Amino acid sequence: MTEAEWKTDGAEIEAIVSGRHGDPFKRLGLHRVAGGWIARAFIPGAETLSAESLDGTGLGTLERRHDAGFFEGRVKLKERATVRYVAGRGADRWSFIDAYVLGPVLGPLDDYYLAEGTHLRLYDRLGAHPMVHEGAEGVHFAVWAPNAGRVSVVGDFNGWDGRRHVMRKRLDIGVWEIFVPGASEGQGYKYELLDPGGKLLPLKADPFGFASELRPKTASRVARTDNFAWSDAPYLEARSGKDHRRTPISVYEVHLGSWRRKDGNAFLSYGELAETLIPYVVDMGFSHIELLPVTEHPFDPSWGYQPTGLYAPTARFGDPAGFSRFVDAAHRAGIGIILDWVPAHFPTDEHGLARFDGTALYEHEDPRQGYHPDWNTAIYNFGRREVSSYLINNALFWLDRYHLDGLRVDAVASMLYLDYSRKEGEWIPNRHGGRENLEAIAFLQRMNHEAYGQKPGVMTIAEESTAFPGVSQPTHAGGLGFGFKWNMGFMHDTLEYLKRDPVHRRHHHHELTFGLLYAFSENFVLPLSHDEVVHGKGSLLAKMAGDDWQKFANLRAYYAFMWGYPGKKLLFMGQEMAPWTEWSEAGSLDWHLLDHAPHKGMQSLVRDLNGHYRKRPALHARDCEGEGFEWLIADDHENSVYAWARHSGSDDRDIAVVSNFTPVPRDNYLLPLPRAGRWREILNTDAGIYGGSGHGNLGAVVARPESSHGKPASARIALPPLATLYLAYEP
Repeated sequence: MTEAEWKTDGAEIEAIVSGRHGDPFKRLGLHRVAGGWIARAFIPGAETLSAESLDGTGLGTLERRHDAGFFEGRVKLKERATVRYVAGRGADRWSFIDAYVLGPVLGPLDDYYLAEGTHLRLYDRLGAHPMVHEGAEGVHFAVWAPNAGRVSVVGDFNGWDGRRHVMRKRLDIGVWEIFVPGASEGQGYKYELLDPGGKLLPLKADPFGFASELRPKTASRVARTDNFAWSDAPYLEARSGKDHRRTPISVYEVHLGSWRRKDGNAFLSYGELAETLIPYVVDMGFSHIELLPVTEHPFDPSWGYQPTGLYAPTARFGDPAGFSRFVDAAHRAGIGIILDWVPAHFPTDEHGLARFDGTALYEHEDPRQGYHPDWNTAIYNFGRREVSSYLINNALFWLDRYHLDGLRVDAVASMLYLDYSRKEGEWIPNRHGGRENLEAIAFLQRMNHEAYGQKPGVMTIAEESTAFPGVSQPTHAGGLGFGFKWNMGFMHDTLEYLKRDPVHRRHHHHELTFGLLYAFSENFVLPLSHDEVVHGKGSLLAKMAGDDWQKFANLRAYYAFMWGYPGKKLLFMGQEMAPWTEWSEAGSLDWHLLDHAPHKGMQSLVRDLNGHYRKRPALHARDCEGEGFEWLIADDHENSVYAWARHSGSDDRDIAVVSNFTPVPRDNYLLPLPRAGRWREILNTDAGIYGGSGHGNLGAVVARPESSHGKPASARIALPPLATLYLAYEP
């Protein structure tokens, strides 16, 4: 082949140096021609360029064909090998390995599983991965953008010049990839894309970016998440054998940015949170911390529910290694970590997923399917296998790389219904003419199936506010496959009841009994979450009826009512010390309140409730099964009294829970009980140590074999005002 035959024509050179060439790998790099090998390179700023082997043997000098830095020429090679270039400009010299002399990293199996949508470790292949490839150290970048006219990776390693590292497109799957020698951990990067028509799009962060710049900056950062030295193997081994339905789960819901702040209102780091938050949670007796989304997000007041970096722990508190240390410290202390996970919608920030390659890639084109009116956000196209796979892999990523114990899935109801928050004509029915989002249902089922299959001992929790059937039923039985569902009805009904003046509660008695009609239809978590203490709703204490003393008494009685009620427990941070004001993400919790006895007493009560709940199987072992609950008094409307027994199913150490929701003390109250004998008063929310009046039963009551309300035994007890008692049977 003559030189004229292999030399690049001027139009193609112009396309390369202007960053408009759709496949520069076709021209740049090493190519065999008749008579040997040629090399081509585009090195902006270089005046001369020569090639050498990795051991320093000279291979030839390339001709500069364009002043922008396009070079080509013959090189002395017998077979393909990695070569190093030496570039010159004036007196300056620099050497490097060019990305275009190296082959692809992804292979045919990746193509197959990516195309099929069954790849369960996409985070090992897509995104940015430091590695050694064909003898060169650098970073492999890969991104899905099937409709883009061109994709480049730009970053700290190439002066953010989109002409330098135009990526190779794998035609069958629409993934673009390139290995960039010399790129390294910690460097910032984005993708520069041309849409199908050749229009330059805003720079995009990596959908698989494992770390991000601190807002307001939006670039992804090269980071490893696979090299942390974990020390939680005993914890994970013990976790893998648990049946969470029969274990005590008491969750402390936390917004890391406002649990506590440093002087100057600065955030605590992941390390500082490990040193302060985790010991506090241990002391308070909670079993898990649920984190409001720590996936990267641009806007603080979104609390993380508008994520733009689903694979990156937010840089507000540190780097990925810092987050790993936080989780590892929690596990060493016996505390599980649950992540609030948001697959229901994503924001339309221009650096994010919205119209990623110039088309509706992750979202639907039609706003009746792809736009969320409640949040002004986009909706994932769950029916597109690549999108579903992206999200399923994200769930597995957090469980795998960060050893998380569970995912609480946000806004599930909005995913299940095509007409959610939409008027007639603003939504498109499914293929059967119905309102159910069949693709989202299939996605949730598969996500749960893979999560439980891949990581034994984890749990998934649905925030689902409707009566959709089978949310926590297994997928093989047609359910969605979640481990638990938030009991939104419990939260609503009980708070409505406690807002009422006690004199009116007799007319609304059913608001506290109705929940038991469906309490075992799902595996429930009872949530008193952040949603109840924001946006003008006030704190839990402020919702309670009555004067100040009665507000505290009502809240104490309510907490004990909830901890004695069947279902796992969740309390939003700060509510354990009963703040007067609602939560704000802009500052720390009101820790100074603990200097005052009523608030300190409330904290002590929550600590004791967790202690009883964890230590006494009757209060947790049958949380999700009807045989663990027995009404003792359900119909005392006039006195607003409720009483029930909790059973473990494995012994006779029953617990009786009695609540009096009026400010009237009731001495000599007849309480039916399931057994005769001594019942010790193990908790009384009216005790002086909690801020109550000290009215009680002197430590115990004795039930005699005298039937009442259909029960074989009964006792005369003292019922304190606005209080809940726990009586433990002592065989």
